[in-house]
Amino acid sequence: MSSTTADAALEWEGHPRGSSEYKRLVAALLFAGIATFAQLYSVQGILPLIASSLEITPSQSSLAVGLATVGVAVSVLAWSVVADRIGRVKAMSVSIIAATVLGLIVPLSASLPMLLTLRFFEGAALGGLPAIAIAYLSEEVHRKHTALAAATYVSGTTLGGLLGRIVAGPVGEYTNWRIGTMTVSIIAAVAAGLFLYLAPKPRRFVRTDSDGPSLGTRLWANLREPGMLALYAQGFLLMGGFVAIYNFLGFRLEGAQFGLPQSLISLIFVAYLSGTVSSRVAGQLAVRRGRGPVLAGATAVMIAGVALTISSNLIVILLGLVVLTVGFFAAHAIASGWTGQRAVVGRAQATSLYNLFYYGGSSIVGWCGGLMFQQFGWTAMALFVMGLAVLAAVIMLVTPRQHAHRSEVRI
Repeated sequence: MSSTTADAALEWEGHPRGSSEYKRLVAALLFAGIATFAQLYSVQGILPLIASSLEITPSQSSLAVGLATVGVAVSVLAWSVVADRIGRVKAMSVSIIAATVLGLIVPLSASLPMLLTLRFFEGAALGGLPAIAIAYLSEEVHRKHTALAAATYVSGTTLGGLLGRIVAGPVGEYTNWRIGTMTVSIIAAVAAGLFLYLAPKPRRFVRTDSDGPSLGTRLWANLREPGMLALYAQGFLLMGGFVAIYNFLGFRLEGAQFGLPQSLISLIFVAYLSGTVSSRVAGQLAVRRGRGPVLAGATAVMIAGVALTISSNLIVILLGLVVLTVGFFAAHAIASGWTGQRAVVGRAQATSLYNLFYYGGSSIVGWCGGLMFQQFGWTAMALFVMGLAVLAAVIMLVTPRQHAHRSEVRI
């Protein structure tokens, strides 16, 4: 790209809210979120069926979820480099097409090694979307509306996560796990096609040439900035606590105290719908109130939700799950969008680092939460998760004011 063209791209302020390009962009990312996260979590609700079909243990079957998220985590930085070279939309298109093809092959797995291999590479392919989406909309949407656009994308991820779980489960129960995952993959393929059709051509992207800042320079520029580290901590701590609650609440509900059947326990994922709404509402509030206050409020809501799950009353527990989900997805929508907006150098790497910490929290903190539950019970684990959320809020509170001020000016 010539210097004149590059300067013109940088002077353009982005698609304003209400324009046809803005509507196409947010719709495209919503469908991309559905396609990605429906495939990522489609097997979570049918792990018992997979274990029975492949004659493996429950812990072995759970690796079908774990290795896919590991694939996402290890690929996000690589995808950010690809996006800097070939462009955001091209990279996301390659990612979503590759993942959809692999998703259609997963049901053909004849053994555990084949299933896990395909799921890992499917996750690695899916990593392109979370690695790039926020950078793309941060470049193409007017800075006054990036928080709302990011929230719309996050709402698509919640819909995808919900669809993957509640579609594959019932279909797999009445047929088999292969048809269940195939059904989700077909839905994801349709959503992927809509993304490819709707995504506007980038106008602000400037290719990173070999004589530009190195990958290490771009990574270090974000890792040494206190405000960025504070946002990465939000993803790590809040996502870790959120996953711990969802991973192990089912074990509590099927225990002697409640004795619920698995078919009813699987319906707890419907609570994700509250996150679909709250992520967008959080984006709207951020436009009017600023990101900082909305993030703090969302974290407080999440803490209150976790506290409610300590109750021995089933209705209160389920209410707490909804409140927790509302708070988490609102906080995630703000933190992820803020990451892309405040990055000065290596925006794609900045958002990829957020996702690295985000999925790292899912794996590490989620596992630690399980240890707390097994050793000390639900109340101890809930207090552990609440402590993580308080720590996340404190980190944002003590972040140097000059960094917070700079990013608020850019909103």
